[in-house]
Amino acid sequence: MSNFFEEHVLSVHHWTDTLFSFTTTRDTGFRFRTGEFTMIGLKVNERPLLRAYSVVSPNWHETLEFFSIKVPNGPLTSRLQHIQVGDPIIVGRKATGTLVLDNLLPGRTLYLLGTGTGLAPFLSVVRDPETYERFEKVVLVHGCRQVAELAYTDLLT
Repeated sequence: MSNFFEEHVLSVHHWTDTLFSFTTTRDTGFRFRTGEFTMIGLKVNERPLLRAYSVVSPNWHETLEFFSIKVPNGPLTSRLQHIQVGDPIIVGRKATGTLVLDNLLPGRTLYLLGTGTGLAPFLSVVRDPETYERFEKVVLVHGCRQVAELAYTDLLT
């Protein structure tokens, strides 16, 4: 599986019955730009079961963090929501995406609007010091159905 790194779960946080996040180790060879996504997943019957996930952590961080919804019958998330510290996770070697600082038009204020787990790439952006070199003000709006789903409030307030 040379297209993937095998990382290990370092922590799991269940925000609600439908949302969770987890951190993993990060291979020193895994490079990404703040705001990008990569394929992650689990080995099921010795085959990779993968989905695209935005990286929550900024590109300078030593670990990787991901934010996920729990889909009861989802091929991956029905399994992924039960991961525990030490479990292996497959992470694609190549990250991609267009929500990166180089693609953002210059201006005084950066507005980031996300709902649910769509918050993930914005969390990466707001934790990158380069964001504040490019913009005087950063406004992040996180929409959700219930107050309990306002994940990462400790980071954002």
